[in-house]
Amino acid sequence: MSYVVKVVFGPDREYEFYTNAEAVEALDRNVARDWLVREMEALECDAPNPMGKVLVVDLILNLAKCAGEARFAEGGEWAQAFAQVVARLLDRPVARIDVENFTVG
Repeated sequence: MSYVVKVVFGPDREYEFYTNAEAVEALDRNVARDWLVREMEALECDAPNPMGKVLVVDLILNLAKCAGEARFAEGGEWAQAFAQVVARLLDRPVARIDVENFTVG
């Protein structure tokens, strides 16, 4: 089985990343969430909810927005790591991260 993570920035601006089940399942959920937090800090992204509980979907959406379309367009190591983390945390065979509409589907 493989996982597909689609990151969408608008019409005709959709980027797909594939990762296999073994890589996703080998990733600890806490390690995956910590990666999101570290990347948010490294990119100096605004905290999604500084006063309360932060949901993992908020972290995913905010990091994708803050990282910017160029990182996903180049399809490099960072984008692949993002996809693997998202696949692990959402645990869905297909995940659609719609940055423009700020939704996860």
